[in-house]
Amino acid sequence: MNLLERFPNKKFNKEYKMKKEVITQLTTFVTAAFGLVAALAWNSAIQAIFTSVFGTANGIAAMLIYAIIVTVIAVLVTIRLSKMSEKVKDKNK
Repeated sequence: MNLLERFPNKKFNKEYKMKKEVITQLTTFVTAAFGLVAALAWNSAIQAIFTSVFGTANGIAAMLIYAIIVTVIAVLVTIRLSKMSEKVKDKNK
């Protein structure tokens, strides 16, 4: 039995639902913020690797190559994670 069933008070239920919604949104925002920080860290690392392998990364051609490489990596990682997620969902059924 959860709290909403235990306490049928409408005011309590509204407050409980509101707090639950706030916590859910806050969790989403904090997770997204950490994801952004991780993405920026990976961006810096990949740029450093790119610069050490190909030299200076100031030209347009170098920036395009970098963008293409990062895009390909992002697509491959996204596909792999999606497949892993589907496997986990199938196992939990």
